[in-house]
Amino acid sequence: MNFFENYLQSVTSEFLRYKTLGEKVFEQLSDEEILWKQNNSDNSIAIIIKHLSGNLLSRWTDFLTEDGEKPWRNRDIEFKEPPATKDELLTIWAKGWECLFNALDSITVANLNTRVAIRNEAHTPIEAINRQLAHYANHIGQIIILGKMLKGEDWITLSVPKGGSEAFNRRMRT
Repeated sequence: MNFFENYLQSVTSEFLRYKTLGEKVFEQLSDEEILWKQNNSDNSIAIIIKHLSGNLLSRWTDFLTEDGEKPWRNRDIEFKEPPATKDELLTIWAKGWECLFNALDSITVANLNTRVAIRNEAHTPIEAINRQLAHYANHIGQIIILGKMLKGEDWITLSVPKGGSEAFNRRMRT
Protein backbone atom coordinates (compact mmCIF):
# COMPACT_ATOMS: atom_id res chain seq x y z
CA MET A 1 0.00 0.00 0.00
CA ASN A 2 1.46 3.36 -0.98
CA PHE A 3 1.34 6.52 1.11
CA PHE A 4 -1.72 7.93 -0.63
CA GLU A 5 -3.74 4.71 -0.37
CA ASN A 6 -2.82 4.55 3.32
CA TYR A 7 -3.85 8.18 3.78
CA LEU A 8 -7.22 7.64 2.07
CA GLN A 9 -7.89 4.54 4.15
CA SER A 10 -6.96 6.41 7.34
CA VAL A 11 -9.00 9.53 6.59
CA THR A 12 -12.00 7.47 5.52
CA SER A 13 -11.82 5.68 8.87
CA GLU A 14 -11.67 9.02 10.68
CA PHE A 15 -14.71 10.39 8.83
CA LEU A 16 -16.56 7.17 9.67
CA ARG A 17 -15.53 7.46 13.32
CA TYR A 18 -16.94 10.99 13.57
CA LYS A 19 -20.13 9.98 11.75
CA THR A 20 -20.55 7.11 14.21
CA LEU A 21 -19.95 9.37 17.22
CA GLY A 22 -22.72 11.68 16.02
CA GLU A 23 -25.07 8.74 15.56
CA LYS A 24 -24.33 7.49 19.08
CA VAL A 25 -25.45 10.89 20.38
CA PHE A 26 -28.65 10.79 18.29
CA GLU A 27 -29.51 7.36 19.72
CA GLN A 28 -29.61 8.88 23.20
CA LEU A 29 -31.84 11.84 22.36
CA SER A 30 -35.53 12.40 21.73
CA ASP A 31 -36.93 14.52 18.90
CA GLU A 32 -37.46 17.35 21.38
CA GLU A 33 -33.90 17.16 22.71
CA ILE A 34 -32.44 17.29 19.20
CA LEU A 35 -34.40 20.52 18.60
CA TRP A 36 -33.44 22.13 21.94
CA LYS A 37 -31.45 25.34 22.07
CA GLN A 38 -30.77 27.57 25.04
CA ASN A 39 -31.71 30.78 23.22
CA ASN A 40 -32.61 32.02 19.75
CA SER A 41 -29.02 32.79 18.78
CA ASP A 42 -27.85 29.21 19.50
CA ASN A 43 -27.82 26.24 17.18
CA SER A 44 -29.69 23.11 18.16
CA ILE A 45 -28.30 19.70 17.28
CA ALA A 46 -30.90 19.64 14.50
CA ILE A 47 -29.52 22.89 13.05
CA ILE A 48 -25.96 21.57 13.25
CA ILE A 49 -27.06 18.40 11.43
CA LYS A 50 -28.81 20.44 8.75
CA HIS A 51 -25.74 22.63 8.27
CA LEU A 52 -23.33 19.71 8.28
CA SER A 53 -25.45 17.86 5.74
CA GLY A 54 -25.61 20.92 3.50
CA ASN A 55 -21.85 21.27 3.70
CA LEU A 56 -21.28 17.57 2.98
CA LEU A 57 -23.44 17.69 -0.14
CA SER A 58 -21.93 20.94 -1.39
CA ARG A 59 -18.30 20.03 -0.79
CA TRP A 60 -18.39 16.44 -2.00
CA THR A 61 -20.75 16.54 -5.00
CA ASP A 62 -18.45 16.53 -8.05
CA PHE A 63 -15.54 17.00 -5.63
CA LEU A 64 -12.78 16.90 -8.24
CA THR A 65 -14.50 18.95 -10.94
CA GLU A 66 -16.60 21.71 -9.35
CA ASP A 67 -16.12 24.32 -6.65
CA GLY A 68 -17.13 22.96 -3.27
CA GLU A 69 -19.43 25.91 -2.64
CA LYS A 70 -22.22 25.01 -5.05
CA PRO A 71 -24.53 27.68 -6.49
CA TRP A 72 -27.55 25.61 -5.41
CA ARG A 73 -26.49 25.63 -1.76
CA ASN A 74 -28.21 28.14 0.50
CA ARG A 75 -25.99 28.06 3.58
CA ASP A 76 -28.01 30.69 5.45
CA ILE A 77 -31.19 28.58 5.30
CA GLU A 78 -29.27 25.70 6.92
CA PHE A 79 -29.47 27.66 10.18
CA LYS A 80 -33.26 27.99 10.05
CA GLU A 81 -36.18 25.62 10.45
CA PRO A 82 -34.63 22.17 10.66
CA PRO A 83 -36.67 19.03 10.10
CA ALA A 84 -38.82 18.37 13.15
CA THR A 85 -38.05 14.70 13.71
CA LYS A 86 -34.97 12.63 14.29
CA ASP A 87 -35.92 10.34 11.39
CA GLU A 88 -36.01 13.26 8.94
CA LEU A 89 -32.68 14.53 10.24
CA LEU A 90 -31.09 11.10 9.99
CA THR A 91 -32.18 10.93 6.35
CA ILE A 92 -30.38 14.16 5.42
CA TRP A 93 -27.44 13.14 7.64
CA ALA A 94 -27.06 9.83 5.78
CA LYS A 95 -27.38 11.48 2.36
CA GLY A 96 -24.55 13.89 3.14
CA TRP A 97 -22.20 11.22 4.46
CA GLU A 98 -22.95 8.94 1.53
CA CYS A 99 -21.91 11.76 -0.81
CA LEU A 100 -18.62 12.15 1.08
CA PHE A 101 -17.76 8.44 1.05
CA ASN A 102 -18.60 8.17 -2.67
CA ALA A 103 -16.32 11.13 -3.39
CA LEU A 104 -13.48 9.61 -1.38
CA ASP A 105 -13.87 6.41 -3.40
CA SER A 106 -13.37 8.43 -6.59
CA ILE A 107 -9.95 9.77 -5.60
CA THR A 108 -6.96 7.95 -7.03
CA VAL A 109 -3.23 8.48 -7.37
CA ALA A 110 -3.96 9.52 -10.97
CA ASN A 111 -6.12 12.49 -9.91
CA LEU A 112 -4.09 13.38 -6.83
CA ASN A 113 -2.63 16.49 -8.49
CA THR A 114 -6.06 17.87 -9.39
CA ARG A 115 -6.75 21.32 -7.97
CA VAL A 116 -9.90 21.36 -5.87
CA ALA A 117 -11.69 24.66 -5.30
CA ILE A 118 -13.59 25.66 -2.19
CA ARG A 119 -15.09 29.14 -2.52
CA ASN A 120 -12.70 29.69 -5.42
CA GLU A 121 -9.67 28.91 -3.22
CA ALA A 122 -7.42 26.23 -4.71
CA HIS A 123 -6.53 23.14 -2.67
CA THR A 124 -4.93 19.82 -3.36
CA PRO A 125 -7.36 16.95 -2.72
CA ILE A 126 -5.48 16.19 0.51
CA GLU A 127 -5.76 19.81 1.69
CA ALA A 128 -9.47 19.86 0.90
CA ILE A 129 -10.02 16.55 2.69
CA ASN A 130 -8.12 17.73 5.77
CA ARG A 131 -10.06 21.01 5.80
CA GLN A 132 -13.36 19.14 5.81
CA LEU A 133 -12.27 16.58 8.39
CA ALA A 134 -11.40 19.41 10.79
CA HIS A 135 -14.71 21.17 10.06
CA TYR A 136 -16.77 18.05 10.68
CA ALA A 137 -14.84 17.11 13.83
CA ASN A 138 -15.66 20.56 15.20
CA HIS A 139 -19.38 20.14 14.57
CA ILE A 140 -19.48 16.58 15.90
CA GLY A 141 -17.81 17.91 19.05
CA GLN A 142 -20.59 20.50 19.36
CA ILE A 143 -23.19 17.75 18.97
CA ILE A 144 -21.49 15.66 21.67
CA ILE A 145 -21.31 18.56 24.13
CA LEU A 146 -24.96 19.45 23.57
CA GLY A 147 -26.00 15.81 23.92
CA LYS A 148 -24.04 15.43 27.12
CA MET A 149 -25.57 18.62 28.55
CA LEU A 150 -29.07 17.50 27.62
CA LYS A 151 -28.76 14.01 29.09
CA GLY A 152 -26.89 14.98 32.26
CA GLU A 153 -26.57 11.98 34.55
CA ASP A 154 -28.27 9.76 31.94
CA TRP A 155 -25.50 10.38 29.39
CA ILE A 156 -23.87 7.21 28.08
CA THR A 157 -20.24 8.07 27.47
CA LEU A 158 -18.83 7.67 23.97
CA SER A 159 -15.28 7.12 25.16
CA VAL A 160 -13.42 5.88 28.19
CA PRO A 161 -15.56 6.80 31.22
CA LYS A 162 -14.11 8.92 34.00
CA GLY A 163 -12.24 6.68 36.39
CA GLY A 164 -12.19 3.89 33.81
CA SER A 165 -8.78 4.39 32.22
CA GLU A 166 -7.01 1.60 34.07
CA ALA A 167 -9.68 -0.99 33.22
CA PHE A 168 -9.81 0.22 29.61
CA ASN A 169 -6.04 0.02 29.21
CA ARG A 170 -6.02 -3.45 30.77
CA ARG A 171 -8.62 -4.64 28.21
CA MET A 172 -6.57 -3.14 25.39
CA ARG A 173 -3.48 -5.09 26.47
CA THR A 174 -5.23 -8.45 26.43
